[in-house]
Amino acid sequence: MNENWPTGVIAAGSDPDVFAASLAEFGKLDVTQAVHLLSMAGDIVFALNSEGIILDRVVASRELPDADVKTWPGKAFADIATIESRAKIKDMIRDALNDRPARWRQINHPTHTGIDIPVRYALVKVGEEGHIVAVGRDMTPIAVMQQRLVSAELAIEQDYTRLRNAEARYRLMMQVTAEAFFIVDGRTGRITDTNPAAADLLNKPLKRLLGSVFVDAFSGSDTEKVTVMIGALASIGQVDNIALTLDGDRQAMASATVLREDNAVYYVIRLFPLTAGSGGTVVPRAKAQTLSAIDVIPDAFVITDMERRILAVNPAFLELAQLGSEAQTVGEPLDRWLGRVGVDMSLLFTSLSDNGVVRQFSTVMRGQFGTVEDVEVSGGTAREGTTPIVGFVIRRVLRPSTFQDQTKPSLMRSVDEMMKLVGKVPLKDIVRETTDIIERLCIEAALQLNNDNRASSADMLGLSRQSFYVKLHRFGISERRQFDQD
Repeated sequence: MNENWPTGVIAAGSDPDVFAASLAEFGKLDVTQAVHLLSMAGDIVFALNSEGIILDRVVASRELPDADVKTWPGKAFADIATIESRAKIKDMIRDALNDRPARWRQINHPTHTGIDIPVRYALVKVGEEGHIVAVGRDMTPIAVMQQRLVSAELAIEQDYTRLRNAEARYRLMMQVTAEAFFIVDGRTGRITDTNPAAADLLNKPLKRLLGSVFVDAFSGSDTEKVTVMIGALASIGQVDNIALTLDGDRQAMASATVLREDNAVYYVIRLFPLTAGSGGTVVPRAKAQTLSAIDVIPDAFVITDMERRILAVNPAFLELAQLGSEAQTVGEPLDRWLGRVGVDMSLLFTSLSDNGVVRQFSTVMRGQFGTVEDVEVSGGTAREGTTPIVGFVIRRVLRPSTFQDQTKPSLMRSVDEMMKLVGKVPLKDIVRETTDIIERLCIEAALQLNNDNRASSADMLGLSRQSFYVKLHRFGISERRQFDQD
C-alpha cells in the first residue's frame, strides 16, 4: 500500500463489472484478503460484521471526500447513509448473510458539504465468522452527466416552446394583417411564404403563389420595376416606395428588405394598395390624390413626431432647405432648418401642445448652404394609430426692400406677434422671446450704424467681441446680412 495515503483510507479503483459475476468465490477468503483484493475493482471497499458495523478500515479512491470516509470505521452502515437508503442496506445485509446472489444497489451518503454522494454497492459474505465485504462504485460522475442531460433537455424544451410560440404569433400576424407580405428566396427568386392579403391583392390563389417565381406574379411595366427592385436588394439591402400598377388601374407601393437566415438570403417584400381593392383599403383614392397634390404645391410641407424628428417632407421643403433628397431629412430634427436657433421651435411646439394648432407663426428657414428666408408656419397635430404626429405648412414671406429702415416696422411686427401669443404660451416664454427679439434688433442696428464693423458694434453695445460673435451666430445675423449684401 502507498504510505502517503491517509490513515484508514486506501486508494483503489477499477470496473466492478469485472468481478460482479464471481463475488461468491470470495467467500472462501478471510475478510482482510477479500478487502485487499476487491479494492482493486471498486472505488470504495470496507468490511462489515454480521450486525452491519463497519470494521477498522475503509479503502476508498482519492475522489471521495477523505474527511467523511475516515470517520466511518466503527459506525453502522445504515448510519452513514441517507434515510431512504437504510431499507436497502438492511435488505442487502440480510441477502449477504443468507448467501443469496449479490445485487447492485445505489446508496446515498451525506457529507459535511451538504451534497450527497451516490455509491453503487454489492455485498458479499466472506470467511467463517459472518463478515461481509461491501464493494462500491462512485456514481457522482454519472449523476453529474445525468443532471447536465436533464438541464440540456429542459433548455431544448424551453427553446422549442419559444419557437412554437414565435411561429404561432408570426402565422397569426400574417393571417390578420391587411398588407401583403412575401418571403422570397434570394437565390431562386421563388416565394417561400406569403399571406392571404397577398393572394387577394394579386387576385391569385394562395397555393399558386407559394413556390412560384415572385417576378412572374406581375405584368407589364411592373415586371421591369420588380426586377430592378430585386437587383437593388442584392446590392444595397433595402428598397422603399416602388410604385406599381396592378391590373392596369389599382395603384400599390412596394418596400423590401433583406433577411439572412441559416447562411441563406431571403427578401421580405411588403406590398400595400393605394386604392380600394379586394385586400382592403390602406390609403383611399381621395387621400392618395391629396398626397399627390402635397408633392406639387409651392408651399413647403413637413410631418414630424412630437420629438421634432422629421418623418416626411415634400419637394418644396427640400427646395427651401437646399437639399437634394428626402432621405437627407428623415430622422433629422426640424430645428436644423426651421426657426431661430434656441427660440422659435420651443414656442411653436408649446403652442401646438396647448392648442392643437398654430397659425401664421413668423420665423425663418435656414438653408443647407447658409441662406435665410422669412417664413410663416401653420400646423396641427394628428394621430397615426396611437402615435401623435405634427404637420406643418411653411410659406415664404416676401422680404421688405433693403433700402428702407426696417428697425421700427420689424419691432412693431414682432410686438404684434408677441401679443398674439398671450394666453397661448406661458409668460416666461413670451418674455424670453421678447428679450431675444430686442437683442437681435439692437445688434442689427449697431451693425447698420457701424457699416458692419463688428468690433465697433460690440464696443457700442458694451459687449466683448467673443460674446458679440456668439450672439451673431445664435441669431443667424451674419448669414442673413451676407445674404442681403449679395
